[in-house]
Amino acid sequence: MAVRVYRDAWGVPHLRADGADELAYAQGRNAAADRAWQIEVERHRAQGTTASFLGAEAVSWDRFARRVRLEDTARRCMEALEREDPGTAAWVRSYVDGVNDGLAEGAARAPEFAATGLAPGRWRPWTPLGVWLSAHILFAGFPAKLWRDAVARRLGPEWVGVFATDGPGTSGSNGWLVPAERTTTGSAIVAGDPHRFIEAPGVYQQIRLACPEFDVIGLAVPGVPGIAHFGHAGRVAWAITNAMADYQDLYRERLRRTGPGGERVEALGPDGWRPAERRVETIEVAGGEPVTVEVIETERGPVIADGDEAAHWADPGLPVQDSPAHGSSAPGAPVPEVFGALSLRHPPRVSADLGFGVLPALLRARSVTDVDRALDGWVEPVNVVLAADTAGGTLHRVAGAVPVRHPDNRIQVVPAWEPRHAWRARYGPMPRERVEGVAVMANQRGIAGPLGVEFAPPHRAERIRELLAERAVWSAKDMAAVHRDTLLASAAPLLDLLARTGPGELGPDARRLRERLLDWDRRMDADSVGAASFAAVRTATVRLLAQHPLLRPLAEPPPAPEVFRPWLALVPRVGYALEHLLTTDRLPLADRAGAVRAAVEEVAAGEAAVQGPPARWGDAHRLAPWQALPADPGEPWPSLAGDHDCVLATSSVPGVTDLSARASAARYVWDLARREDSAWVVPLGASGVPGDPHHRDQLSLWARCELVPVVTDWGQLTEEPAAPPVPSVPSAASDRGEK
Repeated sequence: MAVRVYRDAWGVPHLRADGADELAYAQGRNAAADRAWQIEVERHRAQGTTASFLGAEAVSWDRFARRVRLEDTARRCMEALEREDPGTAAWVRSYVDGVNDGLAEGAARAPEFAATGLAPGRWRPWTPLGVWLSAHILFAGFPAKLWRDAVARRLGPEWVGVFATDGPGTSGSNGWLVPAERTTTGSAIVAGDPHRFIEAPGVYQQIRLACPEFDVIGLAVPGVPGIAHFGHAGRVAWAITNAMADYQDLYRERLRRTGPGGERVEALGPDGWRPAERRVETIEVAGGEPVTVEVIETERGPVIADGDEAAHWADPGLPVQDSPAHGSSAPGAPVPEVFGALSLRHPPRVSADLGFGVLPALLRARSVTDVDRALDGWVEPVNVVLAADTAGGTLHRVAGAVPVRHPDNRIQVVPAWEPRHAWRARYGPMPRERVEGVAVMANQRGIAGPLGVEFAPPHRAERIRELLAERAVWSAKDMAAVHRDTLLASAAPLLDLLARTGPGELGPDARRLRERLLDWDRRMDADSVGAASFAAVRTATVRLLAQHPLLRPLAEPPPAPEVFRPWLALVPRVGYALEHLLTTDRLPLADRAGAVRAAVEEVAAGEAAVQGPPARWGDAHRLAPWQALPADPGEPWPSLAGDHDCVLATSSVPGVTDLSARASAARYVWDLARREDSAWVVPLGASGVPGDPHHRDQLSLWARCELVPVVTDWGQLTEEPAAPPVPSVPSAASDRGEK
């Protein structure tokens, strides 16, 4: 098997092989070489075993991963893939073979293994599916249903819409398609940037995969074969954003223990009491005692919270007496105690299908028709897709699996025992639109409107359209101007209330701050003093509103598993919903204006007390990526421009921190006229190995919204020395049936 590895000037791997399966092997081996620590962390996250080397802080994730049965779902999906699509299954196994053959070598380059005492493990055929599930299980934000439920119970249902805005980690992505008639070359351009938590190493890997069947550049997910989300195959290019669809349901369960010692569990469903699966697992904890976790699954899905953690929502209620409808106990037997729980139902667990057959089909696509046909099999996450080809074809559609069920399922936690909340079918056909003029996707309510509940505010989508309307034609190089736009339209409600505050109502320092903010250009530039002052006033306003008597019932979040707590904290929720809270009549106008006035006074007093030059936005708004191991406290991370509702979406948590943990996980421009005129950038670099020249060589460019060129000429690449001989592709068969 001939496999060659090349690198461009930025260390991006260009892989070449004689066939698709050989290429998958090469991609897996490259992931092990360049990202050994990263992909091993992801494998352990999918298994729920990260605490074994990261310690007690990782237990909360491991408990959730075990309860939600991530690895078991991945295994089920792989078994189904073996039966129904053996070609794709063999392709995935080839990737796993490559990882396993390269992991020891890659781990030797990664100092994190020695620092934690972690030895590289063995990947199973289903591990890439587990990595994909782990990365996306919280992507659709099902914990938002817990928040909406808490708001309805504590404030009333009429308050739910006031907080209806995107929740933690769910939006910020942009994408746009400029058709052929609007470009300088006469061929379409697809551009944009996915918005995720920034991780070190990065969640997307720049890569090229080439064999006689296809030659694709794009952004791969380390640990997963192929190029799922963003790719350019020469004749066709595609990109996605989160559709903000709702396809995961939470059920309020009534459970009871039966049998000796309560070792068996039953769940009340539409047909009465039915057996639930139960097992007890042990989480090993580095430096601590092992933790046991009870894993229960009802006919709806895995139980993700029970007992005290579920009491607020689960409410087992009565009657619990036996009846013909609900089963019956032996005469004279004690009535089992009923306890409440929450279960999660989501498409891959129900259908044993993760849509991995789409991945090789995308690599082989030659037109938007091919992309469209392939995406009919997409499952998770649900995405809005843009695509264009060299023949002038364009595509704008939603792809993914969304169940048809009662409307209440999409909004709140629903009772498991009521038949009306059962899933009935898969939604279809998925929405699509013709591309006329330009097409824009930015998590807004639009093409995916019928499938979701909460969407991102419209500001980014509207601003991208405004920017694209400013020129008659566009080139690939022009696209950086859209990427870097920092106009913050969501500043308007706060500034409008400030404008209604008369200067006479403020002290001298606050009057000067008021004038400066009203004259500010509303751009969140890193060197902007106005942006820094606005952010400070916004933070103070959020904290003051969170203390309002009408919102005080939400101040103490209900008990919940730790991984769900970011969705239930009041101050971040007020920060994300600030536009609505400053315009809703549910809060008196005097109170809203009073909060802004008090915030301006507070910030003005603080600024007056500081000696030296005034603060700029970039002084506080800095990158703060997630890392599995604690970062060096002195490690420098760049200042950032932008904000959550800017096209340059570098999100902080208003009221909590100005640091940015979410931002563009990559930026790309796909030119359909000449692929070599395309460009891209990632937040850090191509390598996940500390000390490698390409570990963070793109960081400063990314922070400035600059892109690096895509290289397609093999003559401009540097070939690496030949790797050890590659085993034959079917070698993975030795793992067949392995559990």
